[in-house]
Amino acid sequence: MDEANGQLVSFALHETDKGMQTVEEGIRNQQRALWNQFAPGWKKWDEFTMQFLKPMGDAIVDALALKPTDSVLDIATGTGEPGLTIASIVSKGRVIGTDLAEEMLTTAQEKAQAMGLSNYQTQWADVSSLPFDDASFDAVSCRMGFMFFPDMALAAREMARILKPGGRVATSVWGAPEQNPWISLLMGIINRALQLPPPPAGMPGMFRCAKPGLIAGFFEEAGLKEVTETPVVGVVTYQDVDEYWGNKTEIAAPVVNALKQASPATIAQIKEEISARLRAQYGEGPLAVPFGTLIIQGTK
Repeated sequence: MDEANGQLVSFALHETDKGMQTVEEGIRNQQRALWNQFAPGWKKWDEFTMQFLKPMGDAIVDALALKPTDSVLDIATGTGEPGLTIASIVSKGRVIGTDLAEEMLTTAQEKAQAMGLSNYQTQWADVSSLPFDDASFDAVSCRMGFMFFPDMALAAREMARILKPGGRVATSVWGAPEQNPWISLLMGIINRALQLPPPPAGMPGMFRCAKPGLIAGFFEEAGLKEVTETPVVGVVTYQDVDEYWGNKTEIAAPVVNALKQASPATIAQIKEEISARLRAQYGEGPLAVPFGTLIIQGTK
């Protein structure tokens, strides 16, 4: 990790009315509140975000080798993808999209209805304790969720548990910060300006799963076979600096949370610096900023 870690949450063990929470419970509760908080922004920027994340969703779909009759679980579905795309493929099967954030699931269900997908449904669920029987699904998808799971090894075991023999799982995670200047460039500037401390080791964050082989190792420990890891890279295009800034200050949780600590003058300084950096590196017109991810798949 470096100064541009893109940390999602900063968690500390604390007392509750019901007694002492575990670290995992605290992270889970904090993330549930956080993602619900950002649901309106994600809904506003949904078309942009889904286009950005589409290459990873497409890679997941390809890895799952879906059949029309498959039953699929889409974990950390957010506003619905890639579960909605999968539902259009498994026309004689079904897709259940799960998430911790109820507000995100509301948007996903609205999109399913607008698309006429009667075989897609949403269900609140915690990946650490999935409310499904063993061997219930032919495939499991999870796009950009693993980085935020309190216990990643347990999440992998749960995915393996609910898969049928021969079932397939595929997930995507962000690569290293230097592969993702679309967020790490801004977070580096923010962290320097605000002198933010580094996050506690192992806490959820965007680049927590960037180390090659990390998620593949969890899959293998969970008993999955034929585990492979493939990079997917590309660019995300912003029409201009203003669109970039609007997007990041409305839906990028690490950016929004950090800027809450900044004065208006400091925010203006950060915006001026990121604007200059973006124009210097990507030109005056539309900004095509690189991203890098890993796709990890396995078979039960």
